[in-house]
Amino acid sequence: MAKDCPIDQKSPIDWLNKAKELAEPRTSAKDAEAMYVMYELTLDNTWLEKSATNGHAIAQYWMGILYKQGEGFLLPWNRAEVVEKWFKASAEGGYPKAMMEYAAILFEKGDTEGFRQWNEKAALTGYAPTVYGYGSDLAHEPDTYGFPFEPIKGYALIYLLKELDGGGGMQENVEYKLPLIAKKMTSQQIEEAIETSKKWKASHPPLSFFPDRLSQ
Repeated sequence: MAKDCPIDQKSPIDWLNKAKELAEPRTSAKDAEAMYVMYELTLDNTWLEKSATNGHAIAQYWMGILYKQGEGFLLPWNRAEVVEKWFKASAEGGYPKAMMEYAAILFEKGDTEGFRQWNEKAALTGYAPTVYGYGSDLAHEPDTYGFPFEPIKGYALIYLLKELDGGGGMQENVEYKLPLIAKKMTSQQIEEAIETSKKWKASHPPLSFFPDRLSQ
């Protein structure tokens, strides 16, 4: 087997060192993405904080997660503020996982309208779990957050998720949810929803679970 490998094939440690070699010089120019790459390569939280402080949305999300999980020496009320600060910054930077974390914080604080707004924004990025939740909410399956009753749009979003073909266990959710929504609709509405699904796909970012690119 070893003889089948190209002679110029790099070992994992070679690739790791090469990545560091490319990323580290860029950090001196306050390149937030390079700082985040350094964090992923080293798991040194100093790099994560530097990246987050310089505006990298994914780094900001992970800062929120770390503090939420109890990292750092903070008083309970200060911890909540810091967690919210990082999730809000990341959400405003466009990262959908942070949008949902921030939305949950708003909901816990009684800001249901804020929750709905960030939920919709996360769905608009193509974040698959939120597309599912948003579609369910619009179809009132269940009606938890006070979304308007829009079964056609709700069915369309859940139907769209069929293209994931089981990715992330989503297919089981879709097969469970669509019949529940369909019971509230006419056959004509269902046909309209399928067309709406096609239009959404053509005009919005592709569905994604936004997996981490490197080591997390």
